[in-house]
Amino acid sequence: MRPFLLLSTRPETLAAEAEYASFVDCLHIAPSQLEQRRVDQAPLGDVCLEDYAGVILGGGPFNNTDTDKSDLQRRVEADLAQLAAQLIEKDFPTFGACYGVGIIGTAIGADLDRAYAEEPAAVPISLTPEGLADPLCEGLPPEFHALVGHKENCSSLPQMATVLATGQQCPIQMFKTGDNVYVTQFHPELDHDSFAQRLDIYEDEGYFDPTEKRRINSQAARYAVDTSARLLHNFATRYMPWR
Repeated sequence: MRPFLLLSTRPETLAAEAEYASFVDCLHIAPSQLEQRRVDQAPLGDVCLEDYAGVILGGGPFNNTDTDKSDLQRRVEADLAQLAAQLIEKDFPTFGACYGVGIIGTAIGADLDRAYAEEPAAVPISLTPEGLADPLCEGLPPEFHALVGHKENCSSLPQMATVLATGQQCPIQMFKTGDNVYVTQFHPELDHDSFAQRLDIYEDEGYFDPTEKRRINSQAARYAVDTSARLLHNFATRYMPWR
């Protein structure tokens, strides 16, 4: 049985381990069915896609639009850019959460900037007609809340991509390219507890004012955010039906 491959870029071990656990839970798979590679710790090298049922790109503290990049960030971006080109060329089952916007967006020539950044929060997401008809969005209502927190965003997409979901502050919240490569700006793997933990880990990384952390957690707690996890369940059902 081929596992999914999770590519993590979080240098913080606690964050990387929590991300892995969140994806296992939301995909509804056993830990043995999700292989994690921490691209921050070692070069990715060649990935034999035939060994995997699909690839998942986790989030992370890097942004493709950063102007001052460390050697580590440049290496991580180069590794993931090389793989992203293969994923798109082969239309290989892929799910990119948040940082996937930068990696996949860059690979397809999307416009990335910081015009629609969002502080950590639970925000309303609206599916487009294309999203409502997409198999990955099966079972989702037309509108739901999901957790966000990002410095960069995708402002426009090339014709090869399709917008599946929009937001009030960030207009492109989910898109696909080809039939099998999906990207969300929001984090479908997070629940309220893992969101609060991530705020603790990244409170000094410029995503929000640390003195506002209590308010941010309180705002998020007012909304049910588990609906977005259906996307990951659907991803696993579609690409690992024998699990």
